[in-house]
Amino acid sequence: MQFGIIGSGSWATALAKILTDNGNKIFWWIRSEEAIRLMKKRKHNAHYLSGAYFNQDQLEMSQDIATVVAHSDVLVIAVPSAYVVDALSQLDKTAFQGKKIVSAIKGILPNSYELLNEYLTKEFAFPIEDYFTVLGPCHAEEVAAEKLSYLTFSGIQESEAYGIARYFQTEYLNTLVNHDVLGVQFAAVLKNIYALGAGIAHGLEYGDNFLSVYIANAANEMVGFLRTLLPIKNQDNPEINYAASVYLGDLLVTCYSLYSRNRTFGNMIGKGYSVKAAQLELNMVAEGYNASKCIEKINEQLKAEMPIAHTIYQILWEQLPAEDGFKKIEGYLV
Repeated sequence: MQFGIIGSGSWATALAKILTDNGNKIFWWIRSEEAIRLMKKRKHNAHYLSGAYFNQDQLEMSQDIATVVAHSDVLVIAVPSAYVVDALSQLDKTAFQGKKIVSAIKGILPNSYELLNEYLTKEFAFPIEDYFTVLGPCHAEEVAAEKLSYLTFSGIQESEAYGIARYFQTEYLNTLVNHDVLGVQFAAVLKNIYALGAGIAHGLEYGDNFLSVYIANAANEMVGFLRTLLPIKNQDNPEINYAASVYLGDLLVTCYSLYSRNRTFGNMIGKGYSVKAAQLELNMVAEGYNASKCIEKINEQLKAEMPIAHTIYQILWEQLPAEDGFKKIEGYLV
């Protein structure tokens, strides 16, 4: 099975490390010619996870996304959600025929409020049966340091998901499988919003006691959203364990970890940075910012009870002062 990776940020680099550590040769789409040149010279990604070194014989890097797609059986898409459409718009509408796609995206396409699978179905007639996700509590920095982590591969066809997952199993990476391909994607979107809120709380100097109550309520709100949404999309399954690592585990690590860019972004907002200033300072994409608006728009029709996510949206997009927003959140928590 030949893998291709679309994207060259920290998460794409971590996934490339996992695959090549398992002895796989990969095709890798990297937008910048200079980044490719530096990778060949220094044997690591100069901009992201610079401590992860690569055997150059295992890499076929290209600026031409069509070449990477053509030579790959499985495409791992790992670009920020805001840039997916721009990246894939260069491809012919038949480019993904006969391929499998693994989404490593933890966001919603911001202009259409769609998941990646919905966009692929609309624009490329791509079947959901060949679509999989790789998500879970797994920071790229810890993958680079080879600290034991867990990833969940989700797909409607679990046997196919197992087949893909085994290529990622290493001494430092354990793989799990489930079939909740829509639920895990929305959980990944929501946990970034809640983690951004956790960062705001930290910036406002709330303590660990408050944060634990906040996260517990955020987890409950997330499950309520999923249980409201998924039956509408004919994907509900009452046997899903929402305390599993791909749901609760990912929420916890994103809210608590110092590696979390969403928590870092929120911390700046809590300390008084404007959204624009925080974006410039972070110099990386915090998916929770756009996700908060996307979930707000989706929930206008769904009408799930989401007071925490709604208040974070107001802080980020409607200039509600962070102090006032968290005074409101205090009243929601149980």
